[in-house]
Amino acid sequence: MISDIAFWGFGLVALLGGAAVFYVNSMARATYALALSFVAVGLQVLFLQQNYVGVVTILMMVMEMAIMAVYMVMFMGMNPALMPMSMVHGNRTAIAVALTTFLGLAAGILMVDWPARLGGPSSDVTMALGESLMGPKMLVMAVISPVMVATIVAGVVLAAHRTRYDRLGDDLKQRPADDPQPGGVGR
Repeated sequence: MISDIAFWGFGLVALLGGAAVFYVNSMARATYALALSFVAVGLQVLFLQQNYVGVVTILMMVMEMAIMAVYMVMFMGMNPALMPMSMVHGNRTAIAVALTTFLGLAAGILMVDWPARLGGPSSDVTMALGESLMGPKMLVMAVISPVMVATIVAGVVLAAHRTRYDRLGDDLKQRPADDPQPGGVGR
């Protein structure tokens, strides 16, 4: 009973978080709302006893949102928390496309003749799902992961025009700091 209430509660959080992405007025808030929505979905998957998929969903979405925030600052040169912006563009067209897509998918679910199950589930469903998803590609993923981290770090390093060593000297003792705009901290 309590797990049913929690499952549906996380479903409501996921739905409201997804809707909040289009309601809030900044990229940072939209990012946090999307992360909240995906974490709620991951928690729902955990309630379905798919621990591997649930944890991977939560970790992947939290990291994706963190990376998105870094790239917002890096490439857009903005403070995503302070710069208001609308996440909705072409409102009427977007609503029409969303409703058409929803109705098409719902009709497909209801009208398709679903095949009958052949056989039963594996004794360890999570292991079978993990092998089915990753299988022979595990080595590729193990190699790509550090490459992606290195790419993120390199992007941040390349985006930073000046570091504290540029401002304060190699020994970090140059006073006053060589700031591009006067009136910085320490003056």
